[in-house]
Amino acid sequence: MRVLSIQSAVAHGHVGNSAAVFPLQRIGVEVVPVPTVNFSNHTGYGAWRGPLIAPADVAEIILGVEERGVFPRIDAVLSGYQGGVGIGDVIVDAVRRVKAANPAALYACDPVMGNAKSGCFVAPEIPALLRDRVVPVADIITPNQFELGFLTGTEPASIESTLASADLARAMGPATVLVTSVERPDRAEGTIEMLVVDDTGAWLVTTPHLPFKANGSGDVTAALFTAHYVATRDAAVSLERTASSVFDLIETTYRSGERELQLIEAQDFYATPRMQFTARRVR
Repeated sequence: MRVLSIQSAVAHGHVGNSAAVFPLQRIGVEVVPVPTVNFSNHTGYGAWRGPLIAPADVAEIILGVEERGVFPRIDAVLSGYQGGVGIGDVIVDAVRRVKAANPAALYACDPVMGNAKSGCFVAPEIPALLRDRVVPVADIITPNQFELGFLTGTEPASIESTLASADLARAMGPATVLVTSVERPDRAEGTIEMLVVDDTGAWLVTTPHLPFKANGSGDVTAALFTAHYVATRDAAVSLERTASSVFDLIETTYRSGERELQLIEAQDFYATPRMQFTARRVR
C-alpha cells in the first residue's frame, strides 16, 4: 500500500506527518509525506518557530512526485492540519490527479479544526474551507465530535444525534465517517468512544478514558484507520484495530509521564494490535 500524506511536520514531538508516517510504515505502508508547515513543535506549546509552506511550494513538491510516475501506485491520499488557506485547493487538485491516475484510490480527510475543550485553534478561514471545498471531495473523514458538529451545523451528543450528524456529513460527499472522541452523556463513567458509519452500517467502540491530552493522537488515528480501511474495506475491523493501537499508544505515553506521544516505544501495538476492544453495531 502507498499513501500520499499531505500534513504538517514538526521537528520536536509527534503531530501531523511527524505522527502519521512511522505508524503507517510500521504496518507496512509506503508513505509519501508532503509537509504543509515545518514547525519546531506543535502549537499546543503556545510558542513555535518555522514556516508555513506556501501553497505553491506544496504544489511543486506534489508535482515532482507526480513526475516520478508515483500517482498510479497511490492507494490513498491523507490530509490533516492544513496551515494556510490555499493548501485546501492544492490538496483537492492533488486528489483529482491521483484519482485520474488510479480511480480506486481513496481520499481521507482529517478535518482538523479544534475540540470541545479548546474550541477552534486554526485560522478563521479554515473551517469554512474544509466544510465547503475539501470535505465534499473526500471518501473518508475523521472528525472528532466537535468538528462533526461544525461541519454539519449540529450539536451531536447522544448516539442518535451523532449518527444523524454523521449521516448529514455523508450526504456532503464522504461515504465513510469516523467520529473520534465521542462523549455521549449516558456512556459508562471513565470511558470514551469512537463511532464509524459507512454504507454497510454503524459501529461503536468503547475504551477507557485516560486523563491525559495527547497531541497527535488524532493524526495517528486517522492514518491507521485509513490504512486498515483501504486494506480491508471493513469499517468494524478497521475501527477495532485502530482503537486497540491508539489506546495502547496513549496509555504508553500516559505511563511514561512524557508530554509527547511515545510513538517509537508503542510501535509493536501498531504492527500487532491486541484487539482488546470489540466494535458494537449500533445500526
